[in-house]
Amino acid sequence: MGRKTRPLNFLNNINKTAWNINEFCLFDLNKNALYFVKPFNLIFMKKNTLLLLTICLFKGFSLNAQEYKYAAFKKEGKTLPYRILLPEDYDVEKKYPLVLFLHGSGERGNDNELQLVHGSSLFLDKDFRKQNPAIVVFPQCGADDFWSTLDRDNPSGFGFVERPKNNETLELVEGMLDDLLLNHGVDKKRIYVGGLSMGGMGTYELVYRNPRKFAAAFAICGGANPKIARKLRRPAWRIDHGEADEVVPVELSKKMVSAILKKRGSVTYNWYPGVNHNSWDNVFADSEFLPWLFAQIK
Repeated sequence: MGRKTRPLNFLNNINKTAWNINEFCLFDLNKNALYFVKPFNLIFMKKNTLLLLTICLFKGFSLNAQEYKYAAFKKEGKTLPYRILLPEDYDVEKKYPLVLFLHGSGERGNDNELQLVHGSSLFLDKDFRKQNPAIVVFPQCGADDFWSTLDRDNPSGFGFVERPKNNETLELVEGMLDDLLLNHGVDKKRIYVGGLSMGGMGTYELVYRNPRKFAAAFAICGGANPKIARKLRRPAWRIDHGEADEVVPVELSKKMVSAILKKRGSVTYNWYPGVNHNSWDNVFADSEFLPWLFAQIK
């Protein structure tokens, strides 16, 4: 649920000129970003080229990701690491929309970096930032934690409980959000939440726990117990899923769409034929996605 990329150790092979590698990053000059692609043979002619590439692979995902500042929320001995992107020319006297993004299970940990693998570059486009100044937050779920509450004994693998509660991970997210509202200029009528895979599941549960807080929510290849839909009808929803998803069945999203519509909620949904678990690629490539999100007001 959200592929976890692993750094490659080339340092032991520094004197060699060719390797067969499991993952490789490409630098996109237009987007100033790094992308991981599938195996192939690569030949290096100079050691300094190798060293530069190795730094890129260890460093991560997007050179612009450093615009997301490191931060952490602490409460009762527990820590939630997160990264925050403030608007260009941030003005403490102004109020800005806030986007809360929940990553997939492959990006769990405590390095405060992996959660930026998917989606963070969306909000770094210069034209977009000028037209839609916003506060964007990417918290990171612990390696042994989960954004949503599951019945671990359910044989289906996704036993979403009917009345989720006592979710310590989301309690930290809620505390972080309250702290951001207190210390930053946030437009409370334009708070948005969304995520992919495990993050999509957590999105449903966070809205369930805070039914009046969010103006819009988006859940990509996620799922939840349809019985919680009674508390999900207030925000505008966008739900997306690949019909060929072999990790999280598309039926989970379809059931949530039906349940929210039955409660007279507002839902925009898309099912992508032939697309596996990475339906977030389709969403992020949709030119209507962000304009839809930022148009929502409570």
